[in-house]
Amino acid sequence: MVFRLPGRLFRLAKIARTLLAHDAFEAFGIETLSPLAARIGRRLRKSGLPARPGQRLALALGELGPGFVKLGQVLSTRADLVGEAVATDLSELQDRLAPFDFARARETIERELGRPLGEIYAAFEETPVAAASIAQVHFARTPEGEDVAVKILRPGVEAAFARDVDLLGWIADLVERFAPSMRRLKPRAIVATLAETVRLEMDLRLEASACAELAKNFEGDPEFRVPRVDWTRTAKRTLCTQRIDGIPVDEREKLIAAGHDPQEIVARAARAFFRQVFRDGFFHADMHPGNIFVAPDGALVAVDFGIMGRIDPTTRLLLADMLAGFLSQDYKKVAEVHFRAGFVPSSQNVGAFAQAARAIAEPILGLPLEQISLARLLAQLFEVTEQFQMETQPQLLLLQKSMLVCEGVGRKLDPAINMWSLARPLIEEWMTAHRGPLARGLEGAEMLFARLEELPALIANVDRAAALIADGGVRLHPDTLAAFGAGRRVSPWPWILIGAAGASILYILFK
Repeated sequence: MVFRLPGRLFRLAKIARTLLAHDAFEAFGIETLSPLAARIGRRLRKSGLPARPGQRLALALGELGPGFVKLGQVLSTRADLVGEAVATDLSELQDRLAPFDFARARETIERELGRPLGEIYAAFEETPVAAASIAQVHFARTPEGEDVAVKILRPGVEAAFARDVDLLGWIADLVERFAPSMRRLKPRAIVATLAETVRLEMDLRLEASACAELAKNFEGDPEFRVPRVDWTRTAKRTLCTQRIDGIPVDEREKLIAAGHDPQEIVARAARAFFRQVFRDGFFHADMHPGNIFVAPDGALVAVDFGIMGRIDPTTRLLLADMLAGFLSQDYKKVAEVHFRAGFVPSSQNVGAFAQAARAIAEPILGLPLEQISLARLLAQLFEVTEQFQMETQPQLLLLQKSMLVCEGVGRKLDPAINMWSLARPLIEEWMTAHRGPLARGLEGAEMLFARLEELPALIANVDRAAALIADGGVRLHPDTLAAFGAGRRVSPWPWILIGAAGASILYILFK
């Protein structure tokens, strides 16, 4: 540890210099620096910097290298910590790097798959079509004649990221120890999230699995497709998928020239996103324009499944109730949902939370329809809830960030429409199915059937307990024994429960 200190200090000085040169400390809520640091900052500051703090921070992180680019992407999901404006700017941080040479790519594929490249692929383009901090992508053709995209991890990427994560962890410890004003950013928790995100992205088999799961969820859907995984050419450090043909979703002029209707594309994107979140609870959490294409038949095609989000059924229903409360301006309902879910401790005041929800929503919902942003509404909610001791909900933060990116793409395609209003019939249908009277009745019936399934075990347990007591295997106080009665009489309560459950089911089915 001691031997690493000089290197860490040198790297820390470089980070501070880069942040000062980009005037990026403001993005962390540090409005004023020490007189010495401010004077150094004025000397180092680059010219022509963007006006917004988030944009300046994005430039600084990009200059610091791949690990810090990933850190920026993690921070882009934490509007509750860095603020909505900074999170929005960081969500546009591009993860691009110079490609590594073809010889290293060939070596990785051959080592992972145990065969010469010429046996695996009939043709392989040496120049990559995309290169990022963790991997790069090449186009190829299989001996069977299928055009594919091949993703390959960077050589030594695990060690490089381990060094960055170790350094960031050390910095996080220093910040929490010596900068109390920045503890609100929870630096240790952010570094832990970064480490877990990178760990998952380092195994391309996990990305292949996510791709296959999303493809199955949309099997037969004419509006949204996912490329097929070639499992025979996939391993930990290389991934092979069907090559897709399409136009990037944000290239409006090219889409119109190809005969596509921008409004219909936005509507399809809204429906696809809704189905992922509410129908399946499994969604693509990195849907920036570089990862979504429009196929010749108008279908949306997604790529790059390194970052995915999951939402369990209970949270989906709570989220639906929360959004319904906001849209109907029933802020008491919004507050009650948060308390019922356990997001906010019961010691807090429901009325005060409802008042805070109103303060957030009214300025947003009062805008013209095309300007209303559900992502912005959620982001501001997360910012305000800290004062109500609301615990961080990672799955909702990832969802909010994904919604923000989708809204940005939608506005670029057609600024005059609101993508969520286009999906409204689907949302209302889902709400009726999952929150209507019939759904509640079926939910109650399911709970009763579940209890009925438990009754035989309950009866057997009561019977065994009575036998043990009668045989002297369990010693109880005389008063307790008297309450059970003599011998092995079985309690009548299980049979009473069966009768009550049966009557309840008949009432629900035939009322």
